[in-house]
Amino acid sequence: MQVIDVEAQVEGLLSTHDGSTSLHVVPAREARSAPWPAWLAPPVRDAFAGLGVAQPWSHQRIAADLAHAGSHVVVATGTASGKSMAYQLPALHAVETRRGAKGQRGATVLYLAPTKALAHDQLATLRRLGLPVRCATHDGDSTPDERAWTRDHAEYVLTNPDMLHRSLLPGHERWSHFWGSLSHVVVDECHHYRGVFGAHVSHVLRRLRRVAALHGASPTFVLASATVAEPADLAGRLTGLEVVAVTDDGSPRGRTALALHEPGVAAGADQHGHDQGDQESGERPRRSAPAVVADLLTDLVVDGVRTLAFVRSRKGVETVAQTSRRLLAEVDPVLVDRVAAYRGGYLPEERRALEAALRAGHLTGLAATNALELGIDVSGLDAVLLAGYPGTRAALWQQLGRAGRDGGDALAVLVARDDPLDTYLVGHPDALLGAPVEANVFDPANPYVLGPHLCAAAAEHPLRVADLELFGPGAREAVDALTSGGLLRRRPHGWFWTERRRACDLADIRSTGGEPVRLVEELTGRVLGTVDAGAAHGAAHAGAVYVHQGETWLVHDLDLETHVASVVRDDPGYSTSARETTDIRVLAEREHVAWGAATLSLGEVEVTHQVVSYLKRRVPSGEVLAEEPLDLPPRSLRTTAVWWTLPPELLHDCGVAERDLPGAAHAAEHASIGLLPLFATCDRWDLGGVSTALHPDTGMLTVFVHDGHPGGAGFAERGYRAAAPWLRATRETIASCGCADGCPSCVQSPKCGNQNNPLDKAGAVRLLDLLLRAAGDSTLTAASAG
Repeated sequence: MQVIDVEAQVEGLLSTHDGSTSLHVVPAREARSAPWPAWLAPPVRDAFAGLGVAQPWSHQRIAADLAHAGSHVVVATGTASGKSMAYQLPALHAVETRRGAKGQRGATVLYLAPTKALAHDQLATLRRLGLPVRCATHDGDSTPDERAWTRDHAEYVLTNPDMLHRSLLPGHERWSHFWGSLSHVVVDECHHYRGVFGAHVSHVLRRLRRVAALHGASPTFVLASATVAEPADLAGRLTGLEVVAVTDDGSPRGRTALALHEPGVAAGADQHGHDQGDQESGERPRRSAPAVVADLLTDLVVDGVRTLAFVRSRKGVETVAQTSRRLLAEVDPVLVDRVAAYRGGYLPEERRALEAALRAGHLTGLAATNALELGIDVSGLDAVLLAGYPGTRAALWQQLGRAGRDGGDALAVLVARDDPLDTYLVGHPDALLGAPVEANVFDPANPYVLGPHLCAAAAEHPLRVADLELFGPGAREAVDALTSGGLLRRRPHGWFWTERRRACDLADIRSTGGEPVRLVEELTGRVLGTVDAGAAHGAAHAGAVYVHQGETWLVHDLDLETHVASVVRDDPGYSTSARETTDIRVLAEREHVAWGAATLSLGEVEVTHQVVSYLKRRVPSGEVLAEEPLDLPPRSLRTTAVWWTLPPELLHDCGVAERDLPGAAHAAEHASIGLLPLFATCDRWDLGGVSTALHPDTGMLTVFVHDGHPGGAGFAERGYRAAAPWLRATRETIASCGCADGCPSCVQSPKCGNQNNPLDKAGAVRLLDLLLRAAGDSTLTAASAG
């Protein structure tokens, strides 16, 4: 479907929905093409021409020329701008022109994607070219026979950082012919590598460079990214190489009409359910973003508009798809099967079937997590719906770019959640649409990341002094610590890994907390899906309600030793949400700045979480039916935090009664977590927080915001450096919210382990006023500059 008047269509779509809406039009962009490179092998050129590519776009030609000449390059252009062709041209040219007379491998290519789905999508694209290139995926779904064929014969191998870390690098000697012929390494969607994951991947790539050199190869790196700030710096920190950035996008784009919509209050009980974290405050709540998106998705599917709805959580994805299917059944039962859900935790065959159905047009609407934010080819979409701000401006433009992929006009709607950041951005659209995208944040020097990868590198080949430079200035100190701890052994020729266990198992590169928990149907033994280990205590405990493809299941038992949760089909009429306790201990203060009598600090902390119970909430009202106790072990996390303290003498006359200080600090903590993603490349689910009226380590009222990953991910440090604007925006968001006592748009949190109790909205504003007044302009500037 070609949308003719996207402004009118998006206005009509929202005309029946209460609330406030602002409309913004992203203008179209004209195409700029370039001739085919003279160096390009004719079979490669003809293959692309056979798919209808008359000429490359200008940025594709520039990047391909650079990579062919041996320069490391990053292509940072918009979604659907054809970044794939920019690296495929030089890579396929190398394979085609260096192949031996009898078809032996003369050049090999390694392609890395953050997800298996994207690698399989790229494989399908390569096969459509019809070239005689032996290409294959190598991932957790590959059979032993497929892996052996790939190792011995494949010229173009598509995999992910996890398999590189756990399979290709540890077993590099069996892959010696592949490594020795390595011509190009493609790192696709490299903006995805941020936080602790980015730090891990940066060391995996350094190990890759070292292994390739051991086998006599020095490959050219080509990285592809959505539009990000400082792409050359990002690519350089990931690879440890000098990288040239290509950012001038020559591909065409149609207009996109983007509506920013803040839902109005519900007229009565929300038939589609409120956010499960909403509290009984005596005020009528706003309609939840997933409920509004389900309505919009239904209307668009009825009109035949191919639509992708992005929802933040797995549970939300299931809810949106389920609600839309129910509403469609009331309109036309034939349309029910035109809508589905797509999220992590599905089995591989389920994901592939959904991707194929979307491409083929059998699905008109799909509710998905950000798993479909990446570059999977789903061309022909007309609309994108977002149930909440996706956490970063970079992710926002990536998701919006999924519509209009055939060069036509597109419509998009961002529906604000009850969340401080969403509320702030809808009220300040320039902060969203007028600001540049963020720079990626990750710290390769994180000792929790560096140490395990040095062990893995030593297991691949003994570490020499000359190797340490590759891993950064902290490598020698880390190697000495690992040697003292008995993990490495020093010999005259370097450091050796001598243990029987696999060194690569020391690094959990996605920080999932260990092996995922499998959800197994009790009666048949069928694996229904998986839950990350870090989320299992809260999502797969005994008694938890689990939703899969619109069906509800009840967890009977969680076995933490075997990583199995047994489930039975049930529809109990309620949902569940876990309640946990959190304690925090200051281990070391790294930096601090005095703000008058207040203090802002950055340092290392230990956070201890324990899920102690769960609430049963009636569906759809959210009414609490019961609280059930749980007996689960505590989990500890050593990480980085930013915190601020207010001494008793300042609090004495601040207007907050002593009994209300815990609620005021708690509310300020929630809101500051919600606003930090405006200043760091993260979302609130990457963060945690603790607040107390009297912390034993500081002796004062203290509010902590910490990274949710071992060793830290760089987010808390960004908060420390940008403390002045961050805390001002936090204060403004709370004060400008129209609610009386606090709501999810200002101080309530969807992830609060204490069920948002106690909270004091007015007290939070007074505490932040006190902090900012104590700081003064000069010291605020000093803190912001670090």
